[in-house]
Amino acid sequence: MPGQQSQFPGTGASQPGPAYGPHGPQPQQSGPPAAPAARAGSAASAGSAASAHPQSHPHSPGRPGMSPRVRAALRGGGLVVIALVSGLVWWLIRYEPAAEVQPAAQPQNPLTSGEFDYTRVAGPEISAGCAANSYGDVVGWFREHPCDRVHRSLYETRTQDARALVSVVVVTMPGQTGAKQLKVTTDTEGTGNVNDLVRDGTATLPGAPNVAGGEYASRVVGNRLTIVEVQFFEDTSGSQELLGEIAHDALRLSAAAR
Repeated sequence: MPGQQSQFPGTGASQPGPAYGPHGPQPQQSGPPAAPAARAGSAASAGSAASAHPQSHPHSPGRPGMSPRVRAALRGGGLVVIALVSGLVWWLIRYEPAAEVQPAAQPQNPLTSGEFDYTRVAGPEISAGCAANSYGDVVGWFREHPCDRVHRSLYETRTQDARALVSVVVVTMPGQTGAKQLKVTTDTEGTGNVNDLVRDGTATLPGAPNVAGGEYASRVVGNRLTIVEVQFFEDTSGSQELLGEIAHDALRLSAAAR
């Protein structure tokens, strides 16, 4: 009869009857109902996406994260290292030994800084009239080539029981070319020279020798020509070689003509 349920033999369970739809009985399906296709496809895609891109968590069991206490300890250790390095640099800067200061070189005295020692006995006499203080051909040369000034002095030196008179004349020319040309003129025998202080009567020294008859030396430095003439005093004697050594050594006395 419609509305009654049949029972399976041996059981008290009721057998479901046919389902009725709007157009009559619907066929029954055996087994669990199938999921909708669209929903199943979506679920599969989601599963694939989840497998391809696993989510990472800082505290997941596979990769344990750094605890705040460890972070604090590392940060504190870094600050300690920075403080130690800064302190070391500051110590090196502050306590670095200062460079040893070399004492300033003391200017040498040209009268005593060479092979022979000298004592000034006359001069200096300084003049702008070189022609008026010369003799021989040098007078005419100076008239054509005026000098800036002439510095003349007399010195005495003693060595090996010998005593010598030394005339030092320093002529300053407008340029180096003029000083070199003057040197060629005065170096030539018989052309004259600049007067020493005994020759022109400026200085009076008892027993002073004629230095023009002794040894001669000259040198150009820049625009200055230095002329040296040396002769032994009459009461002493010495070798001509020694006289030549004194003449060349006395060229450094031009440093005193400033």
